Amino acid sequence: MAIDPVCGMEVDEKTAAATSEYKGKTYYFCAPGCKTAFDKAPENYLKSDTSSGQPHSPRH
Repeated sequence: MAIDPVCGMEVDEKTAAATSEYKGKTYYFCAPGCKTAFDKAPENYLKSDTSSGQPHSPRH
């Protein structure tokens, strides 16, 4: 299982609603809206994930 970097939900890589490649890594998303948000500003989501170590509240 992967973690959606936008909302923090667990996502099965095989059934993810969307994916994005960023800096050589694949990110998996629970919904197209999370992918859209990530694609607009990926560093915003990656920095907050690594700084807190806690998933975000779902926002969709």
